[in-house]
Amino acid sequence: MRPVNFSSDTLKAVDRVEIVTLIDNYVDVLLKDTDVVTRPTRGAGEEIPTDTLVAEHGLSLLVTVHKGTKTHTILFDTGYSQIGVPHNIALLGIDLQKIEAIVMSHAHMDHTGSLHEILEGMRGPVTLVVHPGAFLFPRYIERDDGTRQRFPRTLSRENLVSEKLKIVESKAPVLLADDGLMVTGQVERTTGFEKGLPGALMERDGKMVPDPISDDQALVLNLKEKGLVVISGCSHSGIINTIFHAQKVTGLRKVHAVLGGFHLTGSAFESIIEKTISELKNVAPEVVVPMHCTGWKAIQRLDQEFPSAFVLNSVGSKITLA
Repeated sequence: MRPVNFSSDTLKAVDRVEIVTLIDNYVDVLLKDTDVVTRPTRGAGEEIPTDTLVAEHGLSLLVTVHKGTKTHTILFDTGYSQIGVPHNIALLGIDLQKIEAIVMSHAHMDHTGSLHEILEGMRGPVTLVVHPGAFLFPRYIERDDGTRQRFPRTLSRENLVSEKLKIVESKAPVLLADDGLMVTGQVERTTGFEKGLPGALMERDGKMVPDPISDDQALVLNLKEKGLVVISGCSHSGIINTIFHAQKVTGLRKVHAVLGGFHLTGSAFESIIEKTISELKNVAPEVVVPMHCTGWKAIQRLDQEFPSAFVLNSVGSKITLA
């Protein structure tokens, strides 16, 4: 693990990437496997289990990177509640001890909810990669009537003190998995239409100021002979900005897959769905897997516009890119 200055050969190519969805907004136990996605089974016994995977408004992905004979496992975000991700981890038979690093996409509660519960189940040591802005507090969202609601404080340095946890705070890109996975760090915002989260505020020196959610970051991999794999948490920086930033930092243009939350749900973002799709067509990924905050309307449009690339995500699904 190291913060680095990038060139086109800094991010090492990997042979295979597997992304298991530990939590997302949607679950469907009847979906079928495809060439790209493997759905969870209903158990091997004679009777269908009475327990099941659960969904919630949140995101948590288990990313396993294969490079030669080496394998690295990274946890990206931890969902909303303290219940959902641990419950699904148990049902899916996930071994927490294989996780060597946890990356937080940002500090909002739907991405940090079960962090402490997961850490309690790990023997360690484990690295936590986070943008320093994730520890800023208090932060608010302004309602339509002008009143404010405070975001819960889900990340604090004091509560993360542990002998088994090494915290890496960085605004710059960080490399994990033997230089096979990049955490973007702070995403440069260059598009004119992705303007962040309306009504997001933070308190600074006793004054309310706009909150750009600068702690928003994503994961990027270079899949051998295929191109970049971009995995976003919530894309508060904008999913197109995130892709452009990944291309700029790595020096690689071809994008093979785009996965994660695109934050196109709700009335404030529906107006940019078509522009986002237009820009994404220019990128031309071969795999598109919208999740979490992408929203039903945007997911439906992505299915229509990327018929061969689109994958409907569901809790427990494993995306395999090779």
